[in-house]
This record gives sequence, structure tokens and C-alpha cells, in this order.
Amino acid sequence: MSNLSKAIVVVLTVIAFAYVGVGYVLAHSSDDKAYQALTVYSEVMDRIQRDYVDDPNIPKVTSGALHGLLDSLDAESSYMSPLEYKDYKQRILVKDKASAGLALTKIRAGYISVLSVLPGSPAEKLGLQYGDVLEKIADFSTEQMSIQQANLLLSGEPGAVVKLSVITRTKQEPQEMNITLAHLAAPKVAMAKLPDNVGYIGVPEFDADTTKEIHDDLVQMSHEGEQKLVLDLRNCTLGEDSDGISTAQLFLSSGTITTLKGQTVSPVVSSADPSKVVWNGPVTVLIGNATAGPAEIVAAAISDNKRGQTIGDRTFGQASMQKLIPMDDGSALILTIANYYTPNGKEIPSEGVAANVQIAPGTDQMTGAPLPPSARTSSPDDPTVKKALQVLQASAPTQKAA
Repeated sequence: MSNLSKAIVVVLTVIAFAYVGVGYVLAHSSDDKAYQALTVYSEVMDRIQRDYVDDPNIPKVTSGALHGLLDSLDAESSYMSPLEYKDYKQRILVKDKASAGLALTKIRAGYISVLSVLPGSPAEKLGLQYGDVLEKIADFSTEQMSIQQANLLLSGEPGAVVKLSVITRTKQEPQEMNITLAHLAAPKVAMAKLPDNVGYIGVPEFDADTTKEIHDDLVQMSHEGEQKLVLDLRNCTLGEDSDGISTAQLFLSSGTITTLKGQTVSPVVSSADPSKVVWNGPVTVLIGNATAGPAEIVAAAISDNKRGQTIGDRTFGQASMQKLIPMDDGSALILTIANYYTPNGKEIPSEGVAANVQIAPGTDQMTGAPLPPSARTSSPDDPTVKKALQVLQASAPTQKAA
């Protein structure tokens, strides 16, 4: 690359960083600090160009820097190069996709990690679980890969085989695995009866039908004489945040459910609606490290409004809104533009939702490492369920449902 070409690329790179970064930086610092940051970047690029041991591949350096810039914001924000964005647009056009049944996140090192696994899915059959790192998907490194890209690589035609390189919680050396994609039946809400007229509802994910399923189950429980409820949101990660809000309204007759706000997003307050309440009896909510998104909205709404206690471990922290922003050069940004807040004003992605009653995770007797978050189960022998029953025993008698 000629010196003139290099200089042009450097200038364009600085402009790109200004476009992407100035808005964020200005929101969090003075004008002088914003421009100082851009000046430092320009100086670094100039030093790389002039002093690096070899003739640097400036476009590659720029792409890596832009990936790193977006990765440094949060797990949901990411940068896609023109080639990556072109592939992304082609893949999202494919209809009737089969799936691996995974909910994904990103770890600090930039790699894709497993957050939860849907019951009965190919991922569950393969033994994948919370905390496993997907180092490669379909022979592509997941370092700096967006969650949206990873999800598309893990979807396709039924029966398609996707090669994975996985670092598990117990083995640090990558293991090669093949996962066979399959159509997944929509996970059903689980309903069970526990001792002492306590009902149990376990929610695997929040889809368009979840609120109605929970509504109908609550009505049935009330008719059958259940007076108290265990709502199990452990390992519940996927779904639309709006479905979490509508589910919370089944339990709350007054108060704020959540607030969505961001730098360019005016606050949107979601409130309780007395006409939608179907359960007035005591309730406990089971949560854990793999509880995220809409499930966190439900848990925080019930806890902060003193409607019931959360039991288990702190949630993951992932209730937010993203926006896809195409760039003039054919690249694109996926940028978090707003976060959900609890009724008490805490930012869910930053703090998660704390458990009112903490149940510490167990440890692997062989390695001493923390065990994955507890799976959903209605067994009274489960430590978290057992604690929920104890809490409900001390609660006031149920009121008649609306």
C-alpha cells in the first residue's frame, strides 16, 4: 500500500471513529476529552503506520479497532465489517430456520458464550451448558463476532450439521463437537402442584404465547384451590421484553413494572394495570445467573413492588434495546440504545436483579469450580424450591383472584 493510500485510510478511519464514538464519548465527558481521545487514536495509527516491524495491513487494523470499540461498550453492541454485514443480510432472509436451541452472550475476552440451553434442544442433547465458550462456530472464530451473527450461524436447514470448538467449564482445551440443527417445538410453560396448596409454574422462555399460557395456568390453579405460587424463572433467557412486561401485569395491581430509557430514547414507563391481574395470592420468584431479559423484568417488578420475594442468585443482566445502524461503507453497527430499569431505578444490564433470599450455587466436588445455575424443577427436594416453600409458609393467606 502506498504512503498516500495509507494516509487516506488513516484519515477515513479517524472519521469513522468520530462518527461511531463521538456521540458516546460526548455523552460521558467534556468536548476536550472527546477530541483528545480521537487525537490519541490518530497518533497511534500514525505510529503503527510508520514504526511497526512490517508493513501493516491498515484496513485489518481498522476493522479490529472498530470491533474492539463496540465490544468495549457491552455484550450486545457489535461492529460488522462490510463482508460480515453482507453475509448477515443474506442469512436473515432464510425462512423456516432450524435451531441449536441456545441463548448466547459474550464474555470479556470477546468470545461467544452459552447463557442458557432450551430443554429438548440439540444443544441440550450435546451437553452444552451455561458458561461454555464457543471458541469457533462453523470454523469461524467467535472473537469479536456479534451475538446476532453467532445466532445465524447456529440456524439453518433441519439436519444441517454445524461444527463447534467448545471450551467447557471443566476442560480448558477446546473440544471439537458437531451439532445437528432441528426444528424446536415452542417450549411449554410447566405447571405442577406442590404441598400445602402451592402451585408451580416454570417458564422456559418468553414468546408470543407465554403470557397467555401463564394467565390460563393461574386461572386453573385458582379454580383448583392453589393459594400460593412458585414462579420459576431460572435459566429463562430468551424472548421479547414486552412479553415480560405483560406477564408482570398478571401479578401487579399497582406500581411501575419497568422503565426503558437511553441517551436518545425518552423514558418509557410501563405500569401495572389492575384489569389484567389474575393472581392476588402470595408468590415467590426463583432466579439465577442464567435468568435474563424479560424474566429479569418480571422478577424485578414483583420484588421491588413488594409483591413477592426473589429466591436464588443474582440474574445475568441483559434487558436492553438494540438498533441496527448501516454505515456508508457497507459495514454496520449493532448498538445498545436503551436499557431497562427496575421500579427502584436500578439499571438491569449493569446490576442484574438481586435475590431477596440468596441460595449460593454448589461446587463441583472434583474441581471445586462453581456448578452451572440450577435447572428448573418443581421438586420440593430442590434447595431453591424448598426455600420458596418455607417463605410461602410464612406469608399471609391468599386473596381471591381478580
